[in-house]
Amino acid sequence: MSRYTGPRLKIMRALGTQLPGLSSKSIEDRPYLPGQHGQKQKRKSDFGVKLMEKQKLRYNYGLTETQIRRLFVEAKRAKMPTGDKFLELLERRLDNAVFRADFAPTTVAARQLVRHKHILLNGKRVNIPSIRIKPGDTLALNGAAAKIPMVIESLKEPSLTRPEWLHFDDTTRTAQINRVPMADEVPFPIDVQQVVEYYAQRI
Repeated sequence: MSRYTGPRLKIMRALGTQLPGLSSKSIEDRPYLPGQHGQKQKRKSDFGVKLMEKQKLRYNYGLTETQIRRLFVEAKRAKMPTGDKFLELLERRLDNAVFRADFAPTTVAARQLVRHKHILLNGKRVNIPSIRIKPGDTLALNGAAAKIPMVIESLKEPSLTRPEWLHFDDTTRTAQINRVPMADEVPFPIDVQQVVEYYAQRI
């Protein structure tokens, strides 16, 4: 299954949750399902609930189904609780760290910055969004990226409060990773146990 490139607000309305990594727009004006009968809420099955929680993660972090399954398998092999490790691995992606540092308004935009080699990881240009950050790593913009209007606007008006696991230096416009992200620092409501149960039946 390929990466989603369609209407983002429609997806958030369907999932009933603001996903900051997917879009900076709000669903407050229309907090119901999209479509002609969207305001007639339907009761979801147990499978529907599990699928919805899984889709929240997939769309917020902009992953394909293959990518998210691969991360889940890795999380399942860890010694810590599978759900907590799964969320940690998602938060530790480079494109997500670029987004959480406010270099970009969404994870989608952050991935584009990385792909175009606008991000410096420990002083070196990188172009792989899935690189896993670790404590001590430093993120910075290259000279050209600092002049991009989207980047300037994102730094001026951040869409989210920066997480505690990341320290941002306003003078140098660099972000340093202080520690590994924790499961409860995901910036939207998620019942990760439902996701664990969803994949437990399929992997």
